[in-house]
Amino acid sequence: MTVTGQEITDYVERVRTALADLPPQTREELTEDLPEHLAEVAAEADGSLVDRLGTPEAYAAELRAAAGAGDPAAGRRALERRIATVLGRARARIDRLDSRFGPVFGHDTAGEFLRLLRPAWWVARAYLAAMLLTALSTDGPLGLLPRLDGHGFVGLLMFVGLLYGSVWLGRRTHELRSWRRWALHASSAVLALFAIAAVAEVDDHARSGYDYGYESTSVDNPYHEVQDVYVYDSEGRLVENARLFDQNGTPIRLGWPACDDPALPDVNPVQRAYPYCPQQAPFRPRPPAVAPLPPGSGVDPGGSPSPTGPAAVPTATAPGTPVPTGSVPAASPSVSAPAGEPLPTTTG
Repeated sequence: MTVTGQEITDYVERVRTALADLPPQTREELTEDLPEHLAEVAAEADGSLVDRLGTPEAYAAELRAAAGAGDPAAGRRALERRIATVLGRARARIDRLDSRFGPVFGHDTAGEFLRLLRPAWWVARAYLAAMLLTALSTDGPLGLLPRLDGHGFVGLLMFVGLLYGSVWLGRRTHELRSWRRWALHASSAVLALFAIAAVAEVDDHARSGYDYGYESTSVDNPYHEVQDVYVYDSEGRLVENARLFDQNGTPIRLGWPACDDPALPDVNPVQRAYPYCPQQAPFRPRPPAVAPLPPGSGVDPGGSPSPTGPAAVPTATAPGTPVPTGSVPAASPSVSAPAGEPLPTTTG
């Protein structure tokens, strides 16, 4: 049965008539949103407004009590009825969503499909409870298996006990009433929040453990003890502020600073260039090489006069003094001519 707009208007008028003895301002405040409320109630389920809310006069009495103009007991009843109306409205919306998503899972309602997954939830609930106890009893990061105070076997026994209790409790959930049922739902919500937090923590550990440098897949890694990298040019000079890249332009990071020099810039070691510690370079710069002088220059590589060469030739030698071989050029052979005849001259 569909409620028409005229029925809603008549219901509102009868409620206002029943509240005619109240001040006009109070009556308007109580019935201001009444047409919209009645339209929502009518759209939720079948049935007339009288079947759903009672007669207009009874509804007006509830409004009067809610405004403090009647019996306190009637006010409590009106409040309880309003709460029941809100809960019924929410339940009706959930039922509509349940029916809408049911065919997606191959069932009339989504609730039928979720009921098939209850045993899986019982196992997951026991596992999450065991991991929560593991987190409370262990200071280190969580693993995949539950532990109790660091003992894996004891944690396994704990999980088996919690699994038995979870299955036993799951098969009797429909028998729980009042606060026990709400306590069970609250504990399930706590375990769900713990699962989300645990997944986020594992993800953070995985990201923080990522190494920005190269890692060798070989068992015998020749670079696992490298602490610094020193680059030298062809002249044996140390190259500072050097950066290494592979053929794809990816930075190659090896080692970690092993020095504590306050003169170094306060930069993240991962962003620092090589070498990290220039003062610990294994090789020192060599002195500049001295080019050899050509023979006969008169100066040795040390800068002192050479004992050989034209400057060392004596201008005169004393009679009888031996002349070192190679120190004085050999004299030209002399030619004698007969007396009275001139010497021949050499032309050319």
